[in-house]
Amino acid sequence: MGIRGPAADAVDGAAYDALEARLKAILPEEYQQAYEDVQPVSMGSAGLKYDADGAVAWDEMWDTFCDLAMAGGPPHKGKLLEPATRAQVDADPEGYARAAREICRGITLVSDLMAQPSPDPGWVRVACLNETAAGWLLRAITMENVAARVRGATLDLPAGPHFRIEKEIKNVVTVIAKTTHYWMGHMVLSQRRAIGELFAALAAASPLVEPVESYDGRRADAHEPAFTALADAIRAATGLAPSAHRYAGWLGLACPSVRAAIWMMRALVASNVLARREETVLFVPVNPAADPGGARVAAAVARVHRFATARGVC
Repeated sequence: MGIRGPAADAVDGAAYDALEARLKAILPEEYQQAYEDVQPVSMGSAGLKYDADGAVAWDEMWDTFCDLAMAGGPPHKGKLLEPATRAQVDADPEGYARAAREICRGITLVSDLMAQPSPDPGWVRVACLNETAAGWLLRAITMENVAARVRGATLDLPAGPHFRIEKEIKNVVTVIAKTTHYWMGHMVLSQRRAIGELFAALAAASPLVEPVESYDGRRADAHEPAFTALADAIRAATGLAPSAHRYAGWLGLACPSVRAAIWMMRALVASNVLARREETVLFVPVNPAADPGGARVAAAVARVHRFATARGVC
């Protein structure tokens, strides 16, 4: 799947091959030679099932799952599912506790991972097997458009008092069921170890860029210059214009097609830059502390855009 033709003269073939090798390394084996053929088509949503006590039987709802968004499948959510703000939690602590308990119960049933409310309002905390598992799940779940963050070997997923069983709670439980299914059931131990080595090497060269966190759900005024600078740098290098979306830590970039957004999203994650998409809009992280001036993200977007152009994707 290398680059061919006159466009190849504009890119570094060795750099492209290294990027492709990293992408294949983090994908389950069945996708490694065919990820560009995966279609972002949903299989539909599984209905809720209940046990004899009337509780949702989360572990009995799925026999199979859609393709991973990481591999080019449809993201589980059309728009980002974010954690509740501190104000929302404080306004309804009982509703928040109830939703968090149900999310944790569902996570444990579908993944055999222990979960409990995070010390930070708006999140539940999942104890993963190790830091590699947590890091892979972070990347895979983010691409499914569900907010996630990692602290060592723990993974945080969103919760809120307004989360409903059939909607947001189900979204969180489904996405951890889907991603752990692929991590544990489709990737052998040797591959999981190799991913750990890859993540360590990438972090040593350039730590993962994640979006800056917001505790009130809004973009901080102090961060506006960072968004503007990153958008201007990317537009100058690629011609991609910023979208009208306003997320606290994500800059949207309007891509020419769904295929282009998927291709660049995967390539960015393989470059150790967290990314996701909503339809044709590619979202890249803005983090003034971790990536001052957006230099690393801008360079990564410019590089993968050159590769995508050479492949005829953009």
